[in-house]
Amino acid sequence: MVAKLKVNRAASSAGLIVLAAVAALVAAPTFRDGVAIGVALAVAIAGVATLTTPGLRATHPVVVRSALTLVVLDITLIATYFFSATTNFNLATGAAMSIVLLGLSFLTGASGQISLGNGAFMGVGAFVMAIWANHHATTPIAVTLLIAVAVGALVGLLLGLPATRLRGPYLAGMTLAFAVAFTAILSSFNSWTGGDAGLQLPTSVTPPRWLESFFGSGTSLLTTNSMWLADITIVVTGVAFFLMANLFASRTGRAMRLIRDNDVAAELVGVSLPRTRVIAFIVSSAFAALGGALWTMINNSVSPSTYSFALSITILSLVVIGGIGTIPGAIIGGIIYAYSTDAINWITNQTGLNPQGNVASQLNGIIFGGLLILTMLFAPMGISGAVHRWWRGRKDKSGRLATPSH
Repeated sequence: MVAKLKVNRAASSAGLIVLAAVAALVAAPTFRDGVAIGVALAVAIAGVATLTTPGLRATHPVVVRSALTLVVLDITLIATYFFSATTNFNLATGAAMSIVLLGLSFLTGASGQISLGNGAFMGVGAFVMAIWANHHATTPIAVTLLIAVAVGALVGLLLGLPATRLRGPYLAGMTLAFAVAFTAILSSFNSWTGGDAGLQLPTSVTPPRWLESFFGSGTSLLTTNSMWLADITIVVTGVAFFLMANLFASRTGRAMRLIRDNDVAAELVGVSLPRTRVIAFIVSSAFAALGGALWTMINNSVSPSTYSFALSITILSLVVIGGIGTIPGAIIGGIIYAYSTDAINWITNQTGLNPQGNVASQLNGIIFGGLLILTMLFAPMGISGAVHRWWRGRKDKSGRLATPSH
């Protein structure tokens, strides 16, 4: 019976995909527009059908995560076609930051280790991206991003090894020292990092000609709307979140949560504390480096002042506000960061503050500090934790109302 239902569902989905493809080809002004719309609709229908298949989450969770990732990417990539250049830039910036937040959320939320140096890890990836691009301009973007991730993971390994013997404030102090010293380290290698002025990418990231021609000749939407940078960042973010979701659910993720809750019990069941803690540092720094490399690509330049200790504090604050140890929390934190500049400009315009004054220059810290205090008071588990708690309470309440009393 279950097999028959699955066959019927698959047949219905295939029929919907065919109808959507035909409708797109008929309604679209050009054939290539129809093909693009048809493919987008087909991915959405297939993904939703997979997500709504009964019992699939329990038997094949990786397939469900893959379908969810494809559906979200499909919707978001379509949305960038209609967004303005400013919105696409904010979307790309928030997506890159969400990768960094996800790495720190894994380190602190899953393994219970405190880090105040993820801004510096982010800077490692940013400068590796810029340095490599200046010396090897023809290297594909994907390869350059992988190199930045590898160097970031190596730095995480070097800091993670001594971290296996440190706990609590001592671990926080070690990562704090790295974050504070990072800008000085960059200034010591002027020939590589460009000193205080930083580095500019030799050429801006441009879409391939075959893809640009698909959107029309001349000034394509891919470039005028910052659509190309947003699309690259969104795809990389989707892959990063998919990998992290699987890591959270893997044996390694479960071992890290056990160490966080009770390291003695973890050792008794055979979990290697040093190895697991080092893995957490490597993963966190690799994700931070990936976010930093994307930032360099988005802004087409990098400066040491960007990756100061203040950025590490901002990252930690955003993780707490969004929800430590949760994937939605990283997304929420990225969205908050993406629109924080717009919020500051709006407050400055509404209050008549001098943009160059002391108060306006400190608004960023004031806003994040205020949000952090409010989160600790009213939502200790972050925004995602509060929403999850509310949703569970709502379901429990509806379940009790639906159950007749005897």
